Amino acid sequence: MDRTALYGVLDRFLAALAARDAGALDWAPDAQFSENNVMLDPGDGVWNTIQGIGEYRLRFADTRTGQVGYFGTIIEAIEESGFTLRLAVNAAGQITQCEMCIVRQSDSGIKFENPRYWTKPILESDAEAPVDRAEMVRLSNGYFDTLQLNDGTIHTRFHPDCNRVENGVQTTRNPDFAKIVPVSALGCEEQFRMGNYRYDDELRARRFPLVDEERGLVLAFGFIDHSGKLERYQLTDGRWVNSPVRRPHSFYISELFKIDHGMICQIEANFITVPYRMPSPWPLEELP
Repeated sequence: MDRTALYGVLDRFLAALAARDAGALDWAPDAQFSENNVMLDPGDGVWNTIQGIGEYRLRFADTRTGQVGYFGTIIEAIEESGFTLRLAVNAAGQITQCEMCIVRQSDSGIKFENPRYWTKPILESDAEAPVDRAEMVRLSNGYFDTLQLNDGTIHTRFHPDCNRVENGVQTTRNPDFAKIVPVSALGCEEQFRMGNYRYDDELRARRFPLVDEERGLVLAFGFIDHSGKLERYQLTDGRWVNSPVRRPHSFYISELFKIDHGMICQIEANFITVPYRMPSPWPLEELP
């Protein structure tokens, strides 16, 4: 399917979701639907509780595999929540896969104060100097290699101006958030060169199901496992710090990478806390 057709499926899906009417959609007979890493029947979960779709809307598509992705927000009782959506569509236009990550802060083990959701032109524009599909995935996977047991070694390439937004909060070059998490004053690469994320034991069950080659976007899913066994560790500048993670848990992550000029230029992520080493209901695919 082309981009226009995939966006049409997405628009119909969002309208049906807002109306709490999963039956209005054309689901394949063997369609799979997960909400926050748990397989459900279409029409269950958020379909019963949604009150509206928020104004922030970022959409992208993989015309080669027939998939469409979306970052936005949904409104339920209590709060507005960050929302990642991936749909896979067959040649007949039926939805075969639906994967959602919903960051309900009231239910989360980690809270990001004062989240806000805004349009970022860099994520909306086409890549100026695109690289091939395999290289896009390699750079994105290299980000996870860099994060895993982070010791200051860089396994990917960052644009000097790269920023990262997580659960509606910019966690790079953000002096306000740095009052809570000091490393947030630094840029992407500078944070990793400090070896700040040593407590991220494993980036597990990595998937890169959607690659928008024209826009330079890669949508990835996986888990960050935290064993909690690390008490103190030394940064690359010689300072010793206490680990903020002292109990076993995992993050289920949905992460969008903007790749241009052979570098990661922007990152958008939604993630939630799940039981330690929770398995994925989605099969792993071979990397291109």
